[in-house]
Amino acid sequence: MINCTQRSDDSKSEPIRGVWVTNIDSDVMFSEENIIEGMKTLADLGFNTVYPVVWNKGYTMHPSEVMVQYFGEEYRQDTLFKNRNLDPLAVMIREARKNDLKIIPWFEFGFSSSYNKNGGHIIEAYPSWAALDNEGNLLKKNNFDWMNAIHPEVQQFMISLILEVVKGYDIDGIQGDDRLPAMPAEGGYSSFTKSLYLNETGNEVPSDPLEEAFLNWKADKLTDFAVQLYQAVKAEDANLTVSLAPSIYPWSKEQYLQDWPAWIEAGAVDELIPQAYRWDIDSYKTTIDEMVEYYQQAEGHEKVSIYPGIIIKAGDRYNNFDYVKEALLHNRKKGLDGEVYFFYEGLFEENDHLGDSLHTHFYSN
Repeated sequence: MINCTQRSDDSKSEPIRGVWVTNIDSDVMFSEENIIEGMKTLADLGFNTVYPVVWNKGYTMHPSEVMVQYFGEEYRQDTLFKNRNLDPLAVMIREARKNDLKIIPWFEFGFSSSYNKNGGHIIEAYPSWAALDNEGNLLKKNNFDWMNAIHPEVQQFMISLILEVVKGYDIDGIQGDDRLPAMPAEGGYSSFTKSLYLNETGNEVPSDPLEEAFLNWKADKLTDFAVQLYQAVKAEDANLTVSLAPSIYPWSKEQYLQDWPAWIEAGAVDELIPQAYRWDIDSYKTTIDEMVEYYQQAEGHEKVSIYPGIIIKAGDRYNNFDYVKEALLHNRKKGLDGEVYFFYEGLFEENDHLGDSLHTHFYSN
């Protein structure tokens, strides 16, 4: 069996036992006391890595000079944290170090500018950054409004946000997800993108955004960005982990231009955490089997650690220990010796004390 977390230097990295920490449907980030308790709790349960959100709905959770430079003082920090005089990332790092936890900040919204706000303050300030659909409208999908992920100014903005955190905080890596690098495949119709496509291919953009050559071209542009981001992070600190948590392939490419086998082959990622979010266990197992197959087919995959993302809570819906136990047993069978859970609040009483069960049966060592 191929071990899916074997590194290129043949030294086994510690398996990830990770948790995403959000600022939505969760209170853990909103006070120093909650963060102190949360980090200790995760360590006591046997977890070793935390992925806290730092970029959401066009705002940073931490104070950001980059946001001030682009949008003004009003946008230095999400007001819910600013009004508390709290930098949750700084406190989380401090407490993580006390508890031997790794911290990998998660840029959740990626290239999405806002949620159902017609682009929000980002597109209002920079209209040329808007991604457009084939009718010339702002690109929207599932109520998310999108920046043009192919535009160099948008890419530089995102890299600036990420490098600000890299330079300013004692972190272990950075993470993108199903919105970074990503853009709905229906995009590609801004004047900038149409001109670029014409210049590079000699063809006008097709009316069908899913036309194969056009879709591949767009996906390749995001792979190029992934390489650029990787190199920028490594130039600051070669020891930082570049973690990406895309959707499941090939849906990820077909819907959001996330060609993660190509990311592996381009050397653009250290840690891959595909979001294997399924609510029934048979679907989860099938998804994992396919995920591992695509991973192993990618040239250079031995240089990249892969761990599945497991959903344990969304709204009022939970996957409890009966589900997670089977999922982890299947992971181990497939050579996957770690995983990351979405999200923190699914570990406790409301979900039959899943965290305690995980500690007892899987994470006690």
